[in-house]
Amino acid sequence: MSAVRTVVRGGLVVTAADEMHADVLVEDGRVVALAATGSDTAASWTDARVMDAHQKYVIPGGVDGHTHMEMPFGGTYSADTFETGTRAAAWGGTTTIVDFAIQSVGGSLREGLDTWYAKADGKCAVDYGFHMIVSDVNEDTLKEMDLLVSEGVTSFKQFMAYPGVFYSDDGQILRAMQRAADNGGLIMMHAENGIAIDVLVEQALARGETDPRFHGEVRKALLEAEATHRAIRLAQVAGAPLYVVHVSAREAVAELARARDEGLPVFGETCPQYLFLSTDNLAEPDFEGAKYVCSTPLRPKEHQAALWRGLRTNDLQVVSTDHCPFCFSGQKELGRGDFSKIPNGMPGVEHRMDLLHQAVVDGHISRRRWIEIACATPARMFGLYPKKGTIAPGADADIVIYDPHAEQTLSATTHHMNVDYSAYEGKRLTGRVETVLSRGEPVITEREFTGRAGHGTYTPRGTSQYLN
Repeated sequence: MSAVRTVVRGGLVVTAADEMHADVLVEDGRVVALAATGSDTAASWTDARVMDAHQKYVIPGGVDGHTHMEMPFGGTYSADTFETGTRAAAWGGTTTIVDFAIQSVGGSLREGLDTWYAKADGKCAVDYGFHMIVSDVNEDTLKEMDLLVSEGVTSFKQFMAYPGVFYSDDGQILRAMQRAADNGGLIMMHAENGIAIDVLVEQALARGETDPRFHGEVRKALLEAEATHRAIRLAQVAGAPLYVVHVSAREAVAELARARDEGLPVFGETCPQYLFLSTDNLAEPDFEGAKYVCSTPLRPKEHQAALWRGLRTNDLQVVSTDHCPFCFSGQKELGRGDFSKIPNGMPGVEHRMDLLHQAVVDGHISRRRWIEIACATPARMFGLYPKKGTIAPGADADIVIYDPHAEQTLSATTHHMNVDYSAYEGKRLTGRVETVLSRGEPVITEREFTGRAGHGTYTPRGTSQYLN
């Protein structure tokens, strides 16, 4: 913990609820007080380390509720470790990640969770929590779900995709949802009809359609919408809330909007790749499209307007990254000649806050909505608020000094993720993270990394604030 008193002076403090020119007093890793800049109260805060934020924004550290560090997939592992991935997160102004522990088929939730505790322990530059991927629903698993909720793992992910790997059928999904309805857990759903997709994959390969662009063509938007609809209705039968991850298609957004109009506790997340990239990237020549293979897949550009509208109207509530990086060389290349063997996933944990600030500059969302979808709502959704996701007395001093005028160009040569390409190579952005405090400790200081592996601590979570 930081015993140093720190005052962040002169910035525009932006939270989901408010904007004010204020100084922020930090002590023992927590926010102690805010006071109007220039006020007698703020002036009385002496004997403190001063961080100058004039002409800058002072925002809560980002909460990325969807990352996959060191994740096994298709015979390889995602390229970021908890050490490299959380360091990159810090560079991008994200001070909390919630990663996914995985139950192996035939194994217990406990074994899976303990494996992920061991991967992350002592390695992280910023704070972290875990969701649990449930791959094998049985009576033992259902009992374990109760135990995990009691120790702060309060969300469970299921897959309607990937038959033979993570796939759950409708009966298993219903059972898990019923259990979550009883124990206060939140079911997160990868909503794609994996059984139908596998048929289309087989048919495409038989026709000789092997390039990366066919990954997007077989994973049809209608099959995302169908699975989203089915997940919503199963959750309704179970009386459980539902959080749909990485929503990419306008048809799926329409399903979420319809359910919310009915008053159902249904929530949706999208990711920067769906807001800024498209099937044009998947179609890049010379196998370059493999860099953009993720599931759900990138969609034609015309879907982006529906996603932005969903974020403005609150039919989508969260932007997470689904950060799951695989190097082009030696990993993505496993799928040369067969798109179905390309590891699914993209790097993104470092760029989410900046890309969303660009969305503010471009007029897609407001400043406060930026903080809402990237900090406050994910913290509320996953039982971390008000410890995380805001700047208020009592909150952890996870604070970013953000320069809204700085210009940067994204590139693999300058990013800090452990991956050999950038999904946004050459993209120019306005706005950049300058200084980052995690629980009062500077982990990025004026664009220098001053943190350390092991500063980040495991953060047990309460139940979602949206359950009722």
